[in-house]
Amino acid sequence: MTAIERLWEEWELPVKDALHFADGRSYDVALDAAAPSGFSVLSPFALDEVREDDPSRVSSVDGLAAVDLGERGFLWGGEGSYGSEGFIARLTPDRALTWAMFFAASNPFDRIRLSGDVATFSSTAGFTIAVDIDDPRNPHLPPLKN
Repeated sequence: MTAIERLWEEWELPVKDALHFADGRSYDVALDAAAPSGFSVLSPFALDEVREDDPSRVSSVDGLAAVDLGERGFLWGGEGSYGSEGFIARLTPDRALTWAMFFAASNPFDRIRLSGDVATFSSTAGFTIAVDIDDPRNPHLPPLKN
């Protein structure tokens, strides 16, 4: 079991703007209004090393919006432990993690729209990000329409 899977079992994510896959891959991310998707995927990093430096930097997450994908699982968006935090995730049908993205200053994500395999998540602070639900690193999305 990977570090992110262990955290997810407790409904926790690291307090770090990042994209995590269940298989253990993690990437720094940044909200980016100039990017077509509303965010940028940056460098990969080792979550185990980040956790060694400060294992207490985790946030409990709670969902505010969900989209049922049937046999393909769920999309979930919500909030962290503090008012400024937000997260989005794709889960398996039994709610195990496929991938999750956390932002420390996005505010909670409380709306999800799905069009084909592209999901658009909107936060209470007005941030909107779009992801390919199969691979959120995919930059080839149509530009966001606000």
